[in-house]
Amino acid sequence: MAMAIPIPHRQLFIDGEWSEPLRGKRLPIINPATEESIGDIPAATVEDVELAVAAARRALTRNKGTDWARAPGAVRAKYLRAIAAKIIEKKSELALLESLDCGKPLDEAAWDMDDVAGCFEFYADLAEALDAKQRAPVSLPMQTFKCYILREPIGVVGLITPWNYPLLMAAWKVAPALAAGCTAVLKPSELSSMTCLELAQVCKEVALPPGVLNVVTGLGPEAGAPLASHPHVDKVAFTGSTETGKKIMTSAAQMVKPVSLELGGKSPIIVFEDVEVEKAVEWTLFGCFWTNGQICSATSRLLLHESIAEEFLGKLVTWAKNIKVSDPLEEGCRLGPVVSEGQYEKIKKFISTAKGEGATILCGGGRPQHLEKGYFVEPTIITNVETSMQIWREEIFGPVLCVKTFRTEEEAIELANDTHYGLAGAVISKDTERCQRISEMIQAGVIWVNCSQPCFCQAPWGGTKRSGFGRELGEWGLDNYLSVKQVTEYISDDPWGWYPSPSKL
Repeated sequence: MAMAIPIPHRQLFIDGEWSEPLRGKRLPIINPATEESIGDIPAATVEDVELAVAAARRALTRNKGTDWARAPGAVRAKYLRAIAAKIIEKKSELALLESLDCGKPLDEAAWDMDDVAGCFEFYADLAEALDAKQRAPVSLPMQTFKCYILREPIGVVGLITPWNYPLLMAAWKVAPALAAGCTAVLKPSELSSMTCLELAQVCKEVALPPGVLNVVTGLGPEAGAPLASHPHVDKVAFTGSTETGKKIMTSAAQMVKPVSLELGGKSPIIVFEDVEVEKAVEWTLFGCFWTNGQICSATSRLLLHESIAEEFLGKLVTWAKNIKVSDPLEEGCRLGPVVSEGQYEKIKKFISTAKGEGATILCGGGRPQHLEKGYFVEPTIITNVETSMQIWREEIFGPVLCVKTFRTEEEAIELANDTHYGLAGAVISKDTERCQRISEMIQAGVIWVNCSQPCFCQAPWGGTKRSGFGRELGEWGLDNYLSVKQVTEYISDDPWGWYPSPSKL
């Protein structure tokens, strides 16, 4: 079952070289399925961040930028495609490391690696297309002037990524940042940094110019914070909790530094009475329990039409109990452990608070009986939920679904929007017009119709309200890392003639 694989012993990746953290600190890698330490990662501190930012700054300006920032997009595309090819070549090893590190089922980790490669390919194409878009003309109302637009890399970017999709969330930022001509310092989550360090190894193998991508692993306060507040970092892109997002925005504000934030969610899934029940049940489960329930866009609030509630919940429970919860490397695993002991305790507290507030644990709620070790939480469904309850209001980030019924479409929309978050929303119904209406009415950045959670790197991703702002993926993802410059030229042979000429006096 557990394929033996040596856990690579890596250092920080700065200026194209492996370098030991200056204070020599390291952090253990805990396998959440066994609770055992399987290796360690370097722990950067402020001094290491200084070196990484300086390396990125040099890479940006080397040879007046012609090596990278001002190189033709086609040159950068070549590296991005080489990275994609290496990811595919190492797919099974990377998927295994991902699984061991963050606990996601091996099948999902393998799927992630395909998506990582696809993301680098997609932005390679966009990097190439960028050259043709330069100097796009702007039509002006005065014939005596002409104007065009330059799109330039924003500069050195700090990329801070979460532990639920360790390599994929890094790719969502690294690929467009590099495509745009930026240089970057990537700070992955200390809870799962292994595959991001392997991305550094891939960069070495494809001979990415030194300093273009630097990878510093370590704790948020010790490595993430100094990166976000660094005066030579031109932009910070962050995916993670709303609380950390607020801190990053605050520290970036001191330098008037732009940020893009992809934060938490408490997304609704609205199921109407006209659905095919089994299909809707599966999407409802997938929308909340995939990635071990640790998805910012999880549709973790089920809004169910009262006329089908009893039948639907009965089937939902039967399906939920049928989900294979096991070591993520086991064949057919569909729910692994949550990422860490800290998250495990937090989720258990959410469930006990819900009980205490009078909600009903319809199924799950504990640890699976057959697993003595590991941070496993059964797929949990909670009913009799009031909108004032913590379970309804706060993001849990675990395999926990809460349910409320509704009578009318208006009521469903009101319940759906009754949240500080606005990342995603889903609607399941056979009525096309109703689905369209609801897609317009839900306050969120991503809406799914008759499904939940599909994600394609061609389409924009991001939220509203406290789920953050800015859009990743698609062409919007590239725009995130570009600065727009207007160039306007006076083309008349006549003098401007605003001031009387002294020679004519």
